[in-house]
Amino acid sequence: MTSSYEPGLRASEYVLEERIGSGTFGEVWQARHHIWEDERVAIKLPTEPDYVRYLQREGVVVHGLRHPNVVRVMGLDPYADVPYLVMELVRGPALRQVINEHPKGLAIATAVTILRGILNAMVVAHANNVLHRDLKPGNVLLNLEGKPIDEVTQSDIKVSDFGLGVANPETFKSIVQSASIDRESAIVGTLAYMAPELRDGACQADPRCDLYSIGVVLFELLTGVRPAGAELPSTMRAEVPTALDEVFRNLYARHERRYESAQAALEDLDARLSPAKLVPPPLPQAPADQRARRSCPACGQVVERYDQFCTQCGGQMVPEVRRCPSCGGYPGSDDTFCIFCGVRLPQVGV
Repeated sequence: MTSSYEPGLRASEYVLEERIGSGTFGEVWQARHHIWEDERVAIKLPTEPDYVRYLQREGVVVHGLRHPNVVRVMGLDPYADVPYLVMELVRGPALRQVINEHPKGLAIATAVTILRGILNAMVVAHANNVLHRDLKPGNVLLNLEGKPIDEVTQSDIKVSDFGLGVANPETFKSIVQSASIDRESAIVGTLAYMAPELRDGACQADPRCDLYSIGVVLFELLTGVRPAGAELPSTMRAEVPTALDEVFRNLYARHERRYESAQAALEDLDARLSPAKLVPPPLPQAPADQRARRSCPACGQVVERYDQFCTQCGGQMVPEVRRCPSCGGYPGSDDTFCIFCGVRLPQVGV
């Protein structure tokens, strides 16, 4: 695809280096500061005159959103000879690419980490009366910097592209009529993430519309495909915990049955995945003569060698209890990643 711009072009204080993304109305370039050459940013540039208003809207809307899970805006001039929006450079792929590379879904812990990052971004956005209105895997960036996806942390998740966002929900109808219909027809997949009440024009946009989109993304994270009908993630992938089925159900529900806010969704996710409430699947049973069992010194209950606590009296069965250093959960002795927060665990014996 031929670019409208070339390396070496100056935009504000920055010099374009290479194009890292493109769409129907604009391009994203990596650029370096013209003096501090080790400083790199991403710059959005319009390829169509009408896109300038999207550029301006995104800059204005995102400028007040200061959060690690929102791509930071650093500069804006829609009136320059070459209009531009300067943003932090995210050194990693879009979530769309990662999902495409995992057609059967990501690791459960990885999916939960990404979900938490997106929800945290929207908690901040909604608290500032900002609706995204275009949440989808292509608008979630992962700042991996070369590390594998199973090492992603919550701070690596970056929600981007607020070009259709609105800071005043009452302006939604006029914005739809003047802007998004033409754009939506040109962006593949966006309608698949749009809340049904918006597609039908049944009500104004509100935070619950963004939550519906997050529900679609969650299903795709867990299964590799978008939901169809009333199926749950576990119907497509047996190892998905019931807790995540319920979170998905409350995101993907009818408007009046959806979570009231991103904060409510995040709190419910944390509650359902807490060590006290998430029941792990039973350990594989070895032949009877190969099982290494032991008895609880307090009550005599026979437990498996993997158990850290007695299942009868709760007494500690190991000299040192293994806990996740990030969330405090109790992972299994053979777990590489924490099921509760996704952090890579120190590989030590229990």
